[in-house]
Amino acid sequence: MNIIIQSTLKTLQKSEILLDHLSNTQLCDASVPPYHSSIGSHIRHILDFYNCIFSVDASNKIDLTARSRDKSVEADCGCAKDYLYSTIEKLKTMADLDMNATVIATDDLGLGKTDITYTYAALLAQANSHTIHHYAIINFIFDTLGIVINDPEFGYNPTTPKTVSTSS
Repeated sequence: MNIIIQSTLKTLQKSEILLDHLSNTQLCDASVPPYHSSIGSHIRHILDFYNCIFSVDASNKIDLTARSRDKSVEADCGCAKDYLYSTIEKLKTMADLDMNATVIATDDLGLGKTDITYTYAALLAQANSHTIHHYAIINFIFDTLGIVINDPEFGYNPTTPKTVSTSS
């Protein structure tokens, strides 16, 4: 299996760990300012992004704005896990894909929809970074709600410098 798929699967495994430790109430709690988004909405958004990638059409196009936005994923840990497991299985089927092959992705960068040429490697790397970015927001929500997960790397990009303890 190539390193991009392996890295993505490793990152997504963190979703399974957090879903195993949350209640449905915690998953859909949108009380944290300033954005009032829930952990579930971020998990759903992450998985929707990957599932857009899997929806490549016959002309080799992907629409990153065509997200399913299934509200049950945002409110029910079981539904979220099912969506996660489905996403993981689809990613595994991409393991032998030519990562240098190109695909046209439609996205909205703020000025309307535009088409962008990506390699699958670049698109999956973006999806992985996007996931970590949303994990950082989830980590903020965890902290505010007093939810503790025992993963000091959750929400941090692998390139983030580690704090070194200097005990005397």
